[in-house]
Amino acid sequence: MPANTGNIGRTCCATGTRLHLIEPMGFRINDKTLKRAGLDYWDQLDVAIYDCLDDFWEQNPDAEGKMYMATTKAKRNYCDVSYPQDAYIMFGKESAGIPEELLVQYEDTAIRIPMNPNIRSLNLSNSVAVVLYEALRQNRFFSMQTEGDLHRLHWSR
Repeated sequence: MPANTGNIGRTCCATGTRLHLIEPMGFRINDKTLKRAGLDYWDQLDVAIYDCLDDFWEQNPDAEGKMYMATTKAKRNYCDVSYPQDAYIMFGKESAGIPEELLVQYEDTAIRIPMNPNIRSLNLSNSVAVVLYEALRQNRFFSMQTEGDLHRLHWSR
């Protein structure tokens, strides 16, 4: 969905992470819904688009051994793994998830976000934010601003 991808792109801009998009996506990257959700950050996004999964693997050989598969079907909680600083986290289409043929190859690094059993899944962009921020937290938010200031007033200390 373009709006989810726009939101994910905005999250990637905020975290300094690269967004990898693998075709087929079901929409065009220039979709105005996508850019509206990404607000005015889209031009700052580090994004790579691949023709297919094989194209992704060919262009990112370092991803092997650092790939985590986010899926509702996994046995492990996303908080129970240690993410390297250069981890890759794959999310599937919101409508179908990651194909099971791929998941079975990554059983040890398949992760899930706990949720009530009567809910199929979380919104894709929310899932990306939850897992990405856990991986960043584990790596001490490397290169991110971790403190803020008030605009009009000042903190007491």
